[in-house]
Amino acid sequence: MGEVSVGLTYKGQPFNVKNFIEDMEKALVETAKEHLRSQFDSIRHPNTGEFATVIVYGERLDDLRLSIEGSAQLLELVKERMNPEDLEVTSFKTLQNGPPKAFLSYSFEDSEVAEKLAKELLANGIDTWWAEWEIGSGDSLRQKIDEGLGNCTHFLVLLTPKAIEKPWVKLEMDAGLVRRVSGQAKFVPVRHGLPVGDLPPLLTGMLSPELDENTFSVAVRDLVNDIHGVSRKPLLGPAPATTSLPSTGYSQTATAIARVFVEETKTGMFADPQKSVDELASAVASSIEDVEDALHELRDFVTVSFERALPKPELFAQFDKHFMDWSPEEDALRIAADLINDPTLPHDTAEVAARYGWEPRRMNAALSYLLARKLIVDYKVLASDFNSIRIVKTDATRRFVKSRS
Repeated sequence: MGEVSVGLTYKGQPFNVKNFIEDMEKALVETAKEHLRSQFDSIRHPNTGEFATVIVYGERLDDLRLSIEGSAQLLELVKERMNPEDLEVTSFKTLQNGPPKAFLSYSFEDSEVAEKLAKELLANGIDTWWAEWEIGSGDSLRQKIDEGLGNCTHFLVLLTPKAIEKPWVKLEMDAGLVRRVSGQAKFVPVRHGLPVGDLPPLLTGMLSPELDENTFSVAVRDLVNDIHGVSRKPLLGPAPATTSLPSTGYSQTATAIARVFVEETKTGMFADPQKSVDELASAVASSIEDVEDALHELRDFVTVSFERALPKPELFAQFDKHFMDWSPEEDALRIAADLINDPTLPHDTAEVAARYGWEPRRMNAALSYLLARKLIVDYKVLASDFNSIRIVKTDATRRFVKSRS
C-alpha cells in the first residue's frame, strides 16, 4: 500500500496506510500489556500488605508473557486468582525479604535443648522465634504464636519423648503442616532422644535430623545450611574446553551472549553494542544455529534486525548482577526508597547518579529495572546519557518499597 494522495497527513507526514496500521497494532499491544500489568500488580496480600511486582514481555498480542515477583505467600495468592491461560504464560520469581525466619516449637520440659538450638540458629543468620524471647509479661500467647507462625519461612519442631505427647506442640505442628501444604513454610522435625520409629506417622517420610551430645554441632551445621539453601553437593566442575558461567535461568549460550553485551556496553542503553550473529557466534564459541536459538530465548532482552542483535535496556537490568559489581535490583530499591523517604532527593537523573557516585552505565541498569516495572514515570528523551532524564515516583513506587522492606 502506498501513500494516499488526497492531502491526508499522519504525524506531520503524508498519510501512509502501512505506518498507520503498524502504529495501531503497537498501541493495541501496549494496551493489552497495561491491562495485564494492572490486573495483577493490584493484588495485595491481606496479612502482609505486600503487592506483586509485574513485568509484561512481548511485542505481539500472541506472544505476551508475564513475570511476577513477590514472596511465596503472595505468589500463591496470585496463582489462585489466575485463569489457566494466564498461568501458562507466567513465570514466578519468589523473593525472600530479609533472613530466613524459623519458628521453633518445643515442650517446656525441653527448654535447655531448645535454647541451645535457638541460639545456634540465631548466630548463623536465621531469625528464630523462640517463646522465651518473644512472649513477655501480659502478652497474648495466641497472638504472639500466631505472629511467629505467620511470618516463618521454616517451621522447626523439637521432638522428644515428652514433646510428642504435649497437646500444645501437636497444635503448633498442625499449624506448621498447614503452612507446609500451602507452600508458605518448610516443615522440619528435629529429634532429641527420640528414635525414628517413634515419630508420628505423618512425619515418618520426612528427613528428621537428630540432636545429641555427639552429633549436635554437625547436625546444626547441616540444618543451618539447609535453611540457607547451601547445597552439600560439591560444586560442578567446568565442562572441557568451556568457560564457566553463572546460573542465570537461561541456557549457557544465552548467558554467554548476555555477558558479551553486559561487559562491552559503555552506556547500558538500547543497541549498545550491536553485534551480528556471526560476531556473537565467534565471541561465545557456538554455532550460528545455537546463537539464533539463544537470541530467540533472549527475545525479551534483545531485538534482532537484519541479522544484527541489539540489546534492550532490560538486558542489563536482568544480567548485570551476574557479571558486574552491582545489582540493578538492589540499586533500584535504593532509588525507590529514597524517592519515598528522602524529600531532598533531586529529580534530575544526573544529580541522583552523582549523589550515589554511580556512572551512567550503572545508573541506567537501575533505571531500566524501575521502568520495566512501571515504578517511576517514564521520561525518555533522545540524545541523553540516561534511560530517563528525570526520576519521579508513582503510587507503584511506594507499593514496591513497602513490599520489599
